[in-house]
Amino acid sequence: MNDNRRQTLAAFLWPEPAASRARFAALAVIGTLALAVSAKAQVPFYPVPMTLQTLVVLLIGAAFGARLAGATVALYLLEGIIGLPVFAGASAGPLYMAGPTGGYLVGFLVAAVAIGFFAERGWDRSGPRLFALLAAGHALIFAFGFSWLAGLIGPEKAWAGGVAPFIAETIVKTALAWALIVAFWRAAMALRGRV
Repeated sequence: MNDNRRQTLAAFLWPEPAASRARFAALAVIGTLALAVSAKAQVPFYPVPMTLQTLVVLLIGAAFGARLAGATVALYLLEGIIGLPVFAGASAGPLYMAGPTGGYLVGFLVAAVAIGFFAERGWDRSGPRLFALLAAGHALIFAFGFSWLAGLIGPEKAWAGGVAPFIAETIVKTALAWALIVAFWRAAMALRGRV
């Protein structure tokens, strides 16, 4: 590992053994399962129900690092493209990716890699920097989603239907992701200290 890179939470909890491909694959599959479940989970929220997908994307990026997070989200997208029912909607496949949520799904990949890159450089261990990183990850998701949606229905409608209704829940999910990562690191350090 380069001097400017630090151990991610996943690497701290499950250090890379000689068979690191199996570890990599197992974590990627676990991540895709978490994304699929989070896509189907709807939490009542005003003005629209929220899924937990972006929360899980933030957690995967912060816990896995750039390469593993990118591979995990790419695998998740591939699962959806080939027709597995992993997305929030009732359908999947290439047409789903070309629909209104396609930009957000691409944003998941970009955000996970970006968050992972900075997590590898210790941003996940500093409260203020972690919160800024997670907020930036959410902003990336919305930038891709808004841009794609604006191309389909125009910028005003894209903002009114694809961004504005989700601002409050995005703040809540960013704060929740921040609290979870901080708690996971504290628990991991305490656990390691006992071993």
